[in-house]
Amino acid sequence: MATTFVHEGAAIDYTPGADTPAGTVVVQNEMVGVTRVDLKAGQLGSLAVQGVFDFPKAVGVGTGNVVGGLAYWDNTNKVATKTATGNKLIGKVVKAAADADAVMRIRMSQ
Repeated sequence: MATTFVHEGAAIDYTPGADTPAGTVVVQNEMVGVTRVDLKAGQLGSLAVQGVFDFPKAVGVGTGNVVGGLAYWDNTNKVATKTATGNKLIGKVVKAAADADAVMRIRMSQ
């Protein structure tokens, strides 16, 4: 059987088990996606897996990240972090995030 092109891959199909608001980060094994619109439980929608998004991050000493730094999703605390251990890779930082910043701008790469 030949390989068949399906689509560009900036978004993937996703059917949530519960109502899911726009901007929700969804972790599926090693893949991190973001809902761009509100999704109803049981209805087919999509997750963005490419693009540049502002992710929430913790505030405090050591929470910043540099342009080009790797960013991970801490699904327990629901924040982006530079800590790899126990977290899922989101992508790379495209705007420096200071320790005091509440968001980290990340180019997703799955």
